[in-house]
Amino acid sequence: MPKYIAIGYGDQAGYDRTPQDIREAAHHHDASLKQRGVMMGIAETPIQVRNPNGSGVLIQTGPYLSSDLPIAGFSIMEAKDINEAIELASKSPCAVAHGVIEIWPLKEQ
Repeated sequence: MPKYIAIGYGDQAGYDRTPQDIREAAHHHDASLKQRGVMMGIAETPIQVRNPNGSGVLIQTGPYLSSDLPIAGFSIMEAKDINEAIELASKSPCAVAHGVIEIWPLKEQ
């Protein structure tokens, strides 16, 4: 079955202005996704890793990507196709609480 990486972007202000019943439904939805086998995690501080021309490892704390909203979390899910992945992501907290979720099809090697 195809796999998808979902990246959720959102902030506390968007979360707070979302009605509590909608937030609770979104968290219940995420719990059902976990029972389905979706791997989820909350984003912490990233580390950038570089090794230009194999000359030595350089590290830097902080994100490489930038957006209007911070990255809130990640998930890896299986779905029959992109449409099912969209449906699964559309009810999660970042999607309903004024954030956004990117879905990246994962091509396994």
